[in-house]
Amino acid sequence: MSITTTAHLNFRGNAREALEFYHSVFGGEIMVVTYGDFGMPKELPDAGKVVWGQVAAVDGFRVMAYDVPSQAGAGAATSPTLRENGMTLTGEPFFLSVRGETAEEVGALWEKLADGATVVEAFGPVRWAPAFGMLTDRFGITWILDVAARYADA
Repeated sequence: MSITTTAHLNFRGNAREALEFYHSVFGGEIMVVTYGDFGMPKELPDAGKVVWGQVAAVDGFRVMAYDVPSQAGAGAATSPTLRENGMTLTGEPFFLSVRGETAEEVGALWEKLADGATVVEAFGPVRWAPAFGMLTDRFGITWILDVAARYADA
């Protein structure tokens, strides 16, 4: 069993810039996937924004980031996490991301973390990974749990 915990930073339109900066500082590999890459029509304002990004250095440094969708509006900066039009909207400044190799190992962690938690997105298969889920634990910390899978277009 191999799992990792990674800070997942949430930005308002400058995730790519932040990831490029972290890449210049820490080196390694940078990966950026936009909402448009995931099928959002290119003419929409968020199509070029980051839906998932990561800097991964050989020394073990990892940080993930995304741009909070503009649909979240100004009120999302202080509002709880919610789902709207199939997107997760949040004003949270970060998530903790736990990534494992199999749905079984990550699912077992999910079951334990879900005790007393508010489930934002149920744990299960998604377009970009064999399994993914998001919850806010009983202490108010938002977690993303997923199974490692390389995005085909990255």
